[in-house]
Amino acid sequence: MQQYFTGTDYLLSLPIVMLTVFALGILLIDLLIPPEWKWTNAVTAFIGVLFSAAGVVKIQYAQFEAAKAGRLLEFAFGRSMALDHFSIYFYSLFLAGAGLSILMSARYLEIEHENHGEFYSLILFSVVGMMCMASGFDIVLIFIGLELMAISTYVLVGFLRSDRRSNEAALKYLLLGAFSSGIFAYGLSLLYGLTGSTDLSVIRQVLTQQVAQNANHVSPVAVIALLTTATGLFFKIAAIPFHQWLPDAYEGAPTSVTGFMSVAVKAAAWAMLLRIFLWGLYPLRTVYVPLLIFVSIITMTGANLAALTQNNLKRLLAYSSIAHVGYMLLGLIALASVQYPAPAFFDGFRGILLYLLVYTFMNLGAFAVVTSLRQRNVIGDEIDDIAGLFSRAPTEAVLMLIFLLSLAGIPPLAGFYGKYFIFLSLMESGHYVLACLAVLYAVFGLYYYMRIANAMFMSEAMDKTRLPVSVGMRVALGVTAFATVVIGVFPERFIRVVTWSMGLG
Repeated sequence: MQQYFTGTDYLLSLPIVMLTVFALGILLIDLLIPPEWKWTNAVTAFIGVLFSAAGVVKIQYAQFEAAKAGRLLEFAFGRSMALDHFSIYFYSLFLAGAGLSILMSARYLEIEHENHGEFYSLILFSVVGMMCMASGFDIVLIFIGLELMAISTYVLVGFLRSDRRSNEAALKYLLLGAFSSGIFAYGLSLLYGLTGSTDLSVIRQVLTQQVAQNANHVSPVAVIALLTTATGLFFKIAAIPFHQWLPDAYEGAPTSVTGFMSVAVKAAAWAMLLRIFLWGLYPLRTVYVPLLIFVSIITMTGANLAALTQNNLKRLLAYSSIAHVGYMLLGLIALASVQYPAPAFFDGFRGILLYLLVYTFMNLGAFAVVTSLRQRNVIGDEIDDIAGLFSRAPTEAVLMLIFLLSLAGIPPLAGFYGKYFIFLSLMESGHYVLACLAVLYAVFGLYYYMRIANAMFMSEAMDKTRLPVSVGMRVALGVTAFATVVIGVFPERFIRVVTWSMGLG
């Protein structure tokens, strides 16, 4: 057993250490600065994200040098943490989501009179938890990362202390989150009891042997372990019927936090789900594929139908987010339905990872526009609030249209390629009915996205004044719009990055 930290442990944990140091530093600095200097907390947090990104780059360089020397520099802390291509890819998504959310938050918190340093510390701490979830190769580390992220986001959702909606949303999120975490922990404990290990690779080996010895039959205890673990995972990705917390949390949370949760928290949940299903529970795929089919169908159906009737922008985008989870589950169904290395396995995996990449930018961009609507006397999260936006802020209206078309999967924008690989993998794996159903629901999505576009361009503005947009918000909108368009117009380079993240090139 390893008793001391090694240089490899310190190197591979560098991004996490950087975020932790800056998060603690913000808490100390916030006590010393006057109210008019609170904006420095956002600057410090953003610098922390950049330092963490530099740590990711340093790890990649060290791994490249180690590979040239014929060594593998991937595992740390006694194989409990794996800094493989998959982890590094998700680290990048988390840091991008956090950095853009910080830019969106600075002016927003001033308007809400809640510009406190702990807000940015909580964002950094939540990213630390996300990194543990993505790189965890031990179910104990994965669970610790999950709880760190969850506790941070519980507080962020209720950060508007004087807003009853925010308080109510945080309480619902906390209660349902604690319940789901208990079920998830129970499932993980059963896996440990079945296999005698918390290492995902050992869990997979033991489950493979047990399935082979029982003539491809899965034991009842393994099925219970799978179902309880899957329940916790489905709650974290907000798949129906485990989605009840998400619309309320999105509506009640500060809008910049809603954007952060919709991309970074969702990506972390998917990283954890893929780690457990593909690296640990892959031998049980004959059991969880029918479960995934059922959950994906009711998720797409329920979310799209609910989104049609929403008049609150944040709730509409919340149900939209749930619908996208249904689409991504189709990719997991396709890759788990075939034997490795069938084309559907790679295209399904590639589709999920590319979907998460493009979703990070297009959905965060949409929430950035909604965040910019918040003014002193205007909440800005109803469809009526976005009416006539083109006359008040033409640039933001056009950018919002780009994000909405991308979310609907209209080419040549980035959102098209996420759906393309998902649909391709379904066809390759023989799930033709699921593919047709997904295309049908994509039409539903186009309808409710165009409701927002119609309000922006065709309705008359209730407030004729020009919409002021801060510098940080302009940067966030510019980055998200640029990425949404560039990924769609020049997808080859990003597809290669996604393929690299799968460890295939």
